[in-house]
Amino acid sequence: MARKKQLIIPVFIPFGGCPNRCVFCDQASITGENKLPETDEVAATIESYLATWKQGGKKEVAFYGGSFTGLPMNVQTKYLEIARRYLDARIIDGVRISTRPDYVYDGTADHLKRYGVDTVELGVQSMDDNVLRLSGRGHDSLCTAAAVKILKGFADVGLQFMPGLPGDTVDTILETTRRVIALSPDFVRVYPALVLRNTALHKMYLNGGYIPWTLENMVPVCREISRLLKEAGIPVIKMGLHPSKDLIENIVCGPFHPSFRQLVENGGGLSRK
Repeated sequence: MARKKQLIIPVFIPFGGCPNRCVFCDQASITGENKLPETDEVAATIESYLATWKQGGKKEVAFYGGSFTGLPMNVQTKYLEIARRYLDARIIDGVRISTRPDYVYDGTADHLKRYGVDTVELGVQSMDDNVLRLSGRGHDSLCTAAAVKILKGFADVGLQFMPGLPGDTVDTILETTRRVIALSPDFVRVYPALVLRNTALHKMYLNGGYIPWTLENMVPVCREISRLLKEAGIPVIKMGLHPSKDLIENIVCGPFHPSFRQLVENGGGLSRK
């Protein structure tokens, strides 16, 4: 079945609202951005994407790259008011944000709903509490379950997780997948853990405290993840990071391939680590 046409207008807020940097994270390398945008830059980004989009389908403004609901409330409001102008004028059809599970509260949900946010992506990373601890996440899996419950009252919920973090095994990864499925997300993104230059994970790797997964070990595990999610009827909208120039220049090691999803979809058995 052909995928429906859709325009997602990405507005990057690298590290915006994040209380700390998780061991794996370098948003500047992933997004190519390194500062919060000014309001006029947000509007300019929206206008630029709209000017070149000649197709139909849903049009969304998406705030990516940080923990949106961790931003000061006046900053959140400033950004959301810009998006809502386009929403109220029916120029766009929706607003999407990404955030962390421990920055979702009942009051947060009310604020997002007021400004027309209809999709929220949660950076879950793992549902194993030991893996979360070793990765410096600062929350546990129960926090994720509570956040999903709040968000499902008004928005589509997407969950992002990252197989191959410190402490991960095949068993913990597949258990994370099963627990993600139990939360009934509307979609999932799967980003295998990579060692990026100058992150805490990079230091752990150099000190022998972290052994990265190989491509040969990770691909069959992700194939099993895909199978479980497909059986549950949960779409995987992304598998593997986009091979941007900034990302490629900062990868030290790990299971990276520019066509990672294609490798996963090409078949093969499960390798255990």
